[in-house]
Amino acid sequence: MRLAEAGAVLVAAGQSVRMGDGPRKQFRLLGGLPVISRALAVFEGVAAIGSVVLVVPPGEEDYCRREIVEPGGYRKVAAVVAGGHHRQDSVWKGLGSFARPPEIVVVHDGVRPLVRPEYIEAAVAAAVSWGAAVVAVPVKDTLKQADAAGFVVRTLPREELYLAQTPQAFRFEVLHAAHLKAQQDGFYGTDDAVLVERQGLPVKLVFGGYENIKLTTPEDFTVARALLGERMPLRVGFGYDVHRLAPGRPLVLGGVAVPWEKGLAGHSDADVLSHAVMDALLGAAGARDIGHYFPPADERYRGISSLELLSRVRETIAAQGFGVANVDATLVAQQPRLAPFIPQMAANLAQVLGIPVSLVNVKATTTEGLGFTGREEGIAAYAVALLGRL
Repeated sequence: MRLAEAGAVLVAAGQSVRMGDGPRKQFRLLGGLPVISRALAVFEGVAAIGSVVLVVPPGEEDYCRREIVEPGGYRKVAAVVAGGHHRQDSVWKGLGSFARPPEIVVVHDGVRPLVRPEYIEAAVAAAVSWGAAVVAVPVKDTLKQADAAGFVVRTLPREELYLAQTPQAFRFEVLHAAHLKAQQDGFYGTDDAVLVERQGLPVKLVFGGYENIKLTTPEDFTVARALLGERMPLRVGFGYDVHRLAPGRPLVLGGVAVPWEKGLAGHSDADVLSHAVMDALLGAAGARDIGHYFPPADERYRGISSLELLSRVRETIAAQGFGVANVDATLVAQQPRLAPFIPQMAANLAQVLGIPVSLVNVKATTTEGLGFTGREEGIAAYAVALLGRL
């Protein structure tokens, strides 16, 4: 078999449900590159692979061509196609997208960016000899089988157990037939090898590596960054806001209605604490100021809760790949006494930001009668926010 007769289906159509806020995991940065770019780069450099079909979430095809494939110069990418509801459906769409079916097809999870070229080459060679191959690693820990009540039934012999990974390689006609049979039976498996196994065909194990992890949760990204020697990038932002006190207005701070004879004047609810936190978050992310996102002349924001605006800021920074590590804020007011309301302010901010309340610190102080706050003309707030990569 000529090496160029092997093709690859890179499956990157997942919705990242377990990853939390932010971009889909296949598009998040790892070592300065999108995850899927790292996987593509490895396949691009393997001589055994002649063409690649990239399967992505529906609606993301043009984005991936424009922002991933073209900038990366991945010449082997023959098609970018929309995936299906299940991973198995996505692989099937990938199989049908080759201009000419290759003799050997390699299926790989696009969110396994640390795959090594030798794993791909070994899987292809084993598929040539056996028809099907799966990269796997031996189980390290002792495995217990439990019953429904949570009691151990037996200990499984780990010498015979392996953790399946990708790449998985097959003769094209073997995998195609296995998928067709699964469709006829309404069967969905957790990987492609199981579809071949249920046909009674042999699947050869090829040793992979424990570093070839699948990125599923935020903790997996932490491990991957450590394996790459990447330091977690942190961003610090500083925020400040002030509003004039005025009669006939409610006094809202951190989403808490504080009983007082005056409130803060502003287009929204004038929650100076939330505004300072928003300012700090946007600054840390290198984004525009509050007025850019919520213009004071826009009637949509008249009287709006600033906690709602804070929620939108959180979405803005998450879209840029950042999550909130912690917030520290200080309110400056001569009157009223704010100490009794501080815990609820912190709880409100934490809930909107999606972080534990222990990571939000709110303090209050006076200026000993000095300045505009000391004269009770207004209330000011300062905030510092720390962001980390999602």
